[in-house]
Amino acid sequence: MDAIDTQHLDWISVGHAGDLPEGRVKTVTARTTSLCLSHFDGQWAAMDNHCPHQGGPLGEGSIETGTDGKCWIRCPWHGWDFDPITGAPPGGHEDTGQKLYPLKIEDGEIFVGLEPEPEHVRTVTDVMAETMVNWGVKRVFGMVGHSNLGLADALRLQTAKGTLGYVGIRHEGAAAFAASAYGKLTGSPAACLAIAGPGATNLLTGLWDAKVDRAPVLALTGQVQTQVFGPGAFQDIDLKSAFEAVSRFSQAVLPSSNHAELMSLALKTAIVERDVAHLVFPDDVQTIPSDAEARGPEGRLGRIDIAPSAEDLRQSADMINNAKRPVVVLGYGARDVRDHVIALARKIGAPVLTTFKGKGLIPDTHSNAAGVLGRSGTPIASWFMNEADLIISLGSSFSNHTGIAPYKPILQVDFERMQLGKFHPVTLPVWSEIGTFCDAVLPHVGKAPEAADQLCELAERWQIWRAEKERRLAEFRGQGLHSASVFKALTELCPDDAILPVDVGNNTYSFGRYFEPRGQHILMSGYLGSIGFGLPAAIGAWCATQDFEAHRGRKVISISGDGGFGQYAMEFTTAVKYGMNITHILLNNGELGKISKEQKAGEWPVWETSLANPSFSAFARLCGGHGSRVTDPEQLHDALSDAFAHGGPSLVEVMTDPELV
Repeated sequence: MDAIDTQHLDWISVGHAGDLPEGRVKTVTARTTSLCLSHFDGQWAAMDNHCPHQGGPLGEGSIETGTDGKCWIRCPWHGWDFDPITGAPPGGHEDTGQKLYPLKIEDGEIFVGLEPEPEHVRTVTDVMAETMVNWGVKRVFGMVGHSNLGLADALRLQTAKGTLGYVGIRHEGAAAFAASAYGKLTGSPAACLAIAGPGATNLLTGLWDAKVDRAPVLALTGQVQTQVFGPGAFQDIDLKSAFEAVSRFSQAVLPSSNHAELMSLALKTAIVERDVAHLVFPDDVQTIPSDAEARGPEGRLGRIDIAPSAEDLRQSADMINNAKRPVVVLGYGARDVRDHVIALARKIGAPVLTTFKGKGLIPDTHSNAAGVLGRSGTPIASWFMNEADLIISLGSSFSNHTGIAPYKPILQVDFERMQLGKFHPVTLPVWSEIGTFCDAVLPHVGKAPEAADQLCELAERWQIWRAEKERRLAEFRGQGLHSASVFKALTELCPDDAILPVDVGNNTYSFGRYFEPRGQHILMSGYLGSIGFGLPAAIGAWCATQDFEAHRGRKVISISGDGGFGQYAMEFTTAVKYGMNITHILLNNGELGKISKEQKAGEWPVWETSLANPSFSAFARLCGGHGSRVTDPEQLHDALSDAFAHGGPSLVEVMTDPELV
């Protein structure tokens, strides 16, 4: 190697001499440069780590003696050889072998000399990442891999500037669920990042969850290089087609694309349509230099107020004023205007029944609250539905799980015209933003003179139901806790402003029946009903508490069964890595209890629903978090209190009786 002027080099520490014995090689990294460090015959060398054949890592190889008696670094992939000190191949000249880097050892520490880092060249993905930030994207959940490295570096630079937050997950499915929950909670899109092929397809379940629950999400997937599209290159699948059904917007990023505009259209679609937008990034396009300007939402988004027509307003007031037993069904679609809905209910003396997705939008302690309607609900809500002579449906989709009686007079208000009378005709469909409707109709309505005193009835019904819940607590059989006891303790201890992501299964039905919210925000996989949602959703929700002042300091408490937790259990290590203040309550009954019940109800034999579980509390501790196990109702309060106070990831494993839900 020719003499090199080392005065201007940056000397980067790559380890200590004692770390590499004589006759060995290892891979080290100086800044972003991968090197093969070798120690042979008392000498040291640092050379390019990539074998010129197919890029094999020489530092993962070994020093072998050839048939000629000489010693060579042998590439672990295909056996190509190189001199351990000069990097020259057998029979070749030194200048045809591996590039060598200056090396020195001072006080036992090894330094490699690199040229000063060149100024960063702005790329296509830099433009698009800046545009993401301009549109208000604050968080990316994902996995960095070989086909998204250029894009990942653009996201890294924004993270270094403090304009983006990044969470590296263990499974791409968790990234999509986290982004979905983030969008449900905040109304703002987060991004999820994956590589081509299997990384991208792993996103699909979580993206479907976002789509059917109308949560804005941006999916960013790597892709193979453009020159190998189609013929079947490694991890090459047609991602645009694969994402066509789940995304409202799906486009490939090409060299000729208007890159800032493409990202703007993707984010506008996600925000306005409350849906999934997807961009495909071929590997070779990600690092193309670009001097284009990033863009933002200025001049691209209009107001969302939609007022009811004068005739709809008149007919609505007439229906309400003539009703003797009106009830309000408060759905998830009205979550941002709940106060307007409650004000209307108070004025007309109407009980407020929520859908399961809308649980918690009105506190159960409110004088108008009647709890959840439907399969996961209370007998209170069902009783008032049966007695009603007018249903005022605000932001509800009429899911078959909810059980809104279609044969009763129905006044339905929604800001999406396709939701009006979607499953069956209603008496009066009103196209309006729900808060705007409530404000407009409020001065024109009141409680009918002959109307029943439903609020007194409501208080009586709550007394009956709470007494029934207390009786159920006495059903403890010594085979695990009754779910009612878990949610009674949670009702008593849960902070009023907590965020509660819940999973799928018997634990969710029990949560709907027994937990009495006082202002908590509840997140769930509503229309998809996907098992495994709970813990990844908690990760997304915790990130929202860091990104939005409105959610700052809120406690995140997720709930699942053992089946749901097992889907993404390793994401508990993600929570540990980032110091997330999440408590996970795990109801462990040793089986897929909801499926067992369905088999029994259908007169099927119970088959293949049992689970072989570890000690999940011990698992949490092994991961670096707090873990406790509850086998007796008397332990619940202390276990939950200790977990809430922990300040980092914690898990409370409650052994429950599968028959007591």
